[in-house]
Amino acid sequence: MDRRTALKSLGLMFGTSLIPPLKAAIDEDFDPILLTGADIFTSDQRADIEALSEIILPETDTPGASEAQVLNYIESMLQEWYSLEHRKNFMNGLNYFQNQCFLLNKKPFNELKNELQLDLIVTLNTGIDKTNYNIFADFFEEMRQLTITGYYTSETGMTVERHYLPIPGKYDGAYPYNKIKTLFTS
Repeated sequence: MDRRTALKSLGLMFGTSLIPPLKAAIDEDFDPILLTGADIFTSDQRADIEALSEIILPETDTPGASEAQVLNYIESMLQEWYSLEHRKNFMNGLNYFQNQCFLLNKKPFNELKNELQLDLIVTLNTGIDKTNYNIFADFFEEMRQLTITGYYTSETGMTVERHYLPIPGKYDGAYPYNKIKTLFTS
C-alpha cells in the first residue's frame, strides 16, 4: 500500500468529520512524503504539539508519534494545505490550549508529567469552560486527525506499525489476531 492509498483509507475512516484541509489534500491525490517542511510554530508551540501528538499516539511496543515525526507533518500540512482562516482557527485553538494549561498547572504542557497531561485533556474535553469549549474541541479533533494521518502515512507507520505483505497468502477471515499482533496491508 502506498502513502496516497493509506491517506485515502484514513479519510474514509474519519468519514464526514474529516477536516477540510485533509479532504482537500486527499481530493488532490497528494503524496504525504512530498511535504516540504515548514516553520510556523514557535519552539514552545512545537514542544507542546509534539507532546500532545505523543499523548494521542504514544510509544508502546511500537514507536509513537514523536518517532514518526508527526510534528513535521502537522506543521507542513498547516503551511501547505490550510487556508489562512483555517490556520488562524487552529493557532487560536493551540493558544487557548497552552493558556489553559499554564493557567491550571503553571507549566507548559510539554513539561507536565504524563498523568497531568491526560488530566488536562480530560478537563478541557469535559467543557469546564463552557464559553470556549468549541475552541478546544475543534483544535483537539484536528490534532487527532492530523496525528493519526501523519503517523500512518509516515515511514514508521507504514513499515513498523503495519507490515507490508505484497502477497499475503490465502484469505482467512477467522485467523486469530493474537497469533500475529499487527495489522497487515497489501
